[in-house]
Amino acid sequence: MSDTIYALASGMGRAGVAVVRVSGPGSWESLEALTSKKGFEPRLAQLVTLSHPDSRETLDQTLVLPFKGPASYTGEDVVEYHLHGGRAVIDAVIGALSAQKNHRMAEPGEFTRRAFENGKMDLTAAEAVADLIDAETQAQKIQALSQMDGALSNLYEGWVDSLTNSLAHLEADIEFPDEDLPEGIAPEVTDTIQKLIVEIDEHLNDNRRGERLRDGIQVVVIGAPNAGKSSLVNALAQRDVAIISDMAGTTRDVIEVHLDLGGYPVVLADTAGLRPDQIGGEGQEQIESEGIRRALQRGEEADIALLVFDASEEVPDPHTLNLIDERSILVANKMDDLFSDNIMAGAIGISVTKNIGLPDLLKVLEDKIKVLMDSAREVPSLTRQRHRSHVEEGLEALARSQKADLPELMAEDLRLSIRALGRITGRIDVEDLLDVIFKDFCIGK
Repeated sequence: MSDTIYALASGMGRAGVAVVRVSGPGSWESLEALTSKKGFEPRLAQLVTLSHPDSRETLDQTLVLPFKGPASYTGEDVVEYHLHGGRAVIDAVIGALSAQKNHRMAEPGEFTRRAFENGKMDLTAAEAVADLIDAETQAQKIQALSQMDGALSNLYEGWVDSLTNSLAHLEADIEFPDEDLPEGIAPEVTDTIQKLIVEIDEHLNDNRRGERLRDGIQVVVIGAPNAGKSSLVNALAQRDVAIISDMAGTTRDVIEVHLDLGGYPVVLADTAGLRPDQIGGEGQEQIESEGIRRALQRGEEADIALLVFDASEEVPDPHTLNLIDERSILVANKMDDLFSDNIMAGAIGISVTKNIGLPDLLKVLEDKIKVLMDSAREVPSLTRQRHRSHVEEGLEALARSQKADLPELMAEDLRLSIRALGRITGRIDVEDLLDVIFKDFCIGK
């Protein structure tokens, strides 16, 4: 924290404007060294000429925006240089900063990590910053902004405050049994804990909505060889992502494409044609066998399965029929028209080659995604497995407290629950988590 860090905070490559951020105790000193000026005012942008402190070579004419800690993103003194976006300009300014005393290039996520360590945000908000940078759909953006604004931390801190209050009452009852304390403290604590158990359990049973939204809803396209799975994937992606051939077994591995459907992120997977009798083969058949095995596994793991049948066949493929469950959308492909007598009951009739029925299929798929994501849910959802693990740990401790034989044991379980929930926001015992949480950030953030 004694070092002053710097990095390009905007995207790489040629651009009209590039932003270099500097944070730390020496950020204003290096600003004065690069401009040969003093008396900068916090939060007042100025147009200045930057020069190398040693050679006095002109680097750029740029806008600088200085901040004084703690009123900055990181809570430290910060300077932002809004440069012309040419590579030569950026390299020259970075080089001049590197020559300053105790200045070094920032590590991935180090600006946001310093913001957390300086109390500018908790861990859930810091994670939301990374999610917002990675957001590709409207729903992902909304979730990240909500979390960054404190939706999750407010929920967890509310639980912690309630448990802390209950623990204080319980400990008072334990430590001062002869004092004139209000009667019925233990039942009051028990009622509060039971209500929290119900609330936390409902929070966990959110169908993994937040994690699905962050990582992408898994939709698998599965069916018999030559049912038109790859053609359907290409049509939905509106580009050629899978090889199409009349030869059975063309698709050997799972092919993924990322889509934005109704504002939701979708990972659409094309799979090998179902021929379970091929599993265990040798040579070329061994390769196809592995593809079929992966297709079946992906079908089991998917959130939604598009089961594709060949409508030109008289009998639907039995292997595909065996996969029908509540996650399935039945698709009858290769329809000459929507009035064919050979459409399966409950299936959506389409013809990929003639562009028939695809809007209807997309509408059904989007509606199923909305039901899956429960968009009307008002309570913020968990967005990471880390959150879920700590909430589950806290819930287990609360449930255990209700079976405790002694008030001292009940109090210890409440402490364990508070500690587990506190790790989510970073209130307690998180030093070992920081490297893991911030390692995936981009440099400059």
